[in-house]
Amino acid sequence: MTTTLSELQEWVDSVAARTQPDNIHWCDGGEAENQSLIEAMCESGVLSPLNQEKFPDCYLHLSDPSDVARVEHLTFVCTSNQDDAGPNNNWMAPADAHEKIDALFDGAMKGRTMYVIPYCMGPIKSPYARLGVEITDSPYVVVNMRLMTRMGADALKRIEKEGVFVKGLHSTGDLDPERRFIMHFPEELSIKSIGSGYGGNALLGKKCHALRIASYQARTEGWLAEHMLIVGIENPHGEVHYVACAFPSACGKTNLAMLIPPESHKGWRIWTLGDDIAWLHKDEGGKLRAINPEAGYFGVVPGTNEKTNKNAYDMIHGETIFTNVATTEDNEPWWEDKKTGEPSTDWQGRDYDPESGPAAHPNSRFTVSATRNKSYSLLADAPEGVPISAIVFGGRRKELAPLVYEAKDWNHGVLVGASVASETTAANIGEVGVVRRDPMAMKPFCGYNFADYWSHWLTFADNERRLPRIFHVNWFRQDNDGKFLWPGFGENLRVLRWIMERCEDRAEARETPIGFLPKPSDIDTSGLDIADETMDALLSVNVEQWREEMDSVGEYLESYGDRLPEILRQEHAAIVENLKKAG
Repeated sequence: MTTTLSELQEWVDSVAARTQPDNIHWCDGGEAENQSLIEAMCESGVLSPLNQEKFPDCYLHLSDPSDVARVEHLTFVCTSNQDDAGPNNNWMAPADAHEKIDALFDGAMKGRTMYVIPYCMGPIKSPYARLGVEITDSPYVVVNMRLMTRMGADALKRIEKEGVFVKGLHSTGDLDPERRFIMHFPEELSIKSIGSGYGGNALLGKKCHALRIASYQARTEGWLAEHMLIVGIENPHGEVHYVACAFPSACGKTNLAMLIPPESHKGWRIWTLGDDIAWLHKDEGGKLRAINPEAGYFGVVPGTNEKTNKNAYDMIHGETIFTNVATTEDNEPWWEDKKTGEPSTDWQGRDYDPESGPAAHPNSRFTVSATRNKSYSLLADAPEGVPISAIVFGGRRKELAPLVYEAKDWNHGVLVGASVASETTAANIGEVGVVRRDPMAMKPFCGYNFADYWSHWLTFADNERRLPRIFHVNWFRQDNDGKFLWPGFGENLRVLRWIMERCEDRAEARETPIGFLPKPSDIDTSGLDIADETMDALLSVNVEQWREEMDSVGEYLESYGDRLPEILRQEHAAIVENLKKAG
């Protein structure tokens, strides 16, 4: 398989001339190709089969210990003007970046096969989908891209028809952390990554294309590329609302995407359309519709069990690639908080020793097709996407943020999103409990200046009547003893019900300085062991704390200088004034 598109062929030829591979393979995405790659990796030791009786078609990959996560300090956005990248990104001039990384690509694929992967982000026939080609020397990347994207012959046909695609060049190089870079060139719609085999650095369709490059494309073309799950909520009457939610890490994103309704909510259903990324486009009537550009899940394994996320737990018992998990005596994958089994070998292939740290790496992963999820919605493949009723932001705050509140309008909602913050947990490097700003949960992923990004969001307000309502949730309020006030997990559906009812103008709310809050009686707590005073605490607004919060938000926003949209300044000033009056 080659191509009729001269631009693509010339690029492939130029990459081959620089990297000097022994062979070039154009990927067709077929089952025979996939099995051949898996068998070859099992022979070479890149993959190893797991217990095929209990985990059929599941394989384990152990990466280099220096190559286990995204490397944000080595990730650059390379624009002609540094201010266009913004203080939220590491910047390098495009010419300097090309020169630096191209020197590392010289001869990097000698002795290896160069794989050409045509792929489509989004349903193959969707007008909202976008195209890319990744060149890589990693067969592990090929089999993962097959799970994560619509990859192969059909994607190539569309690329040849449209002629526009993101160029992604990747090599594992020598895995030297000193020779590891991920460079994004949004003005050129291209990505170059070397020195890492880790998913977020090597599967270029994921964060690199679907967020950093796509967010830049989205501003140019008038849509939004967001770090959001997409979930459908169906009530017992068959009415479905689709919601897009943006949470920073460790805030329950995947659990919400695959939520299982509690026993108290018979007849309710949750449909999963995506757990990580949403592309939002206005349809002809001005309503926002969403597609999930991905076809699979690249999820964190530790903490996944039958209680926290039964759907995820069940789906990874077959046709899954595990990365950096431990194994048991009978060769089953094992990770912390799995609740069953005992580790025998750790994520580095050594005999497990508790003194050496966790058995599975804290960032160990699974890659699996989305169709294996029991709550998978066939509308994930709908070319037209799904209409979004609500956008929900959230963070982990033990105090301050109520269980749920609604923004007063779209512009206020943009301020709510821009103000998103979360407290660090033990999973973060550094001190626990530190508040970090993560606007729209996009801090590591926005491909241009945040101030311009917020300005782009604000342009949508012109058609506010058709837009989703915007909300903020916080599942993590605690009492003075550190006990969570809200039960979370499946019970979060009770909060989503209020959100849906607000979207239908069927639920009341009380106006506060920060937005519209439900009265405690508006949240159905039947069957829960939760006191009235606890609900009062969950739905309270501490004016003094919020004054301090808005001072912090103001300082953060002003750090973006003259590019900060004046509308955000006005929205911030209005909240500050409301808090003064409330005091």
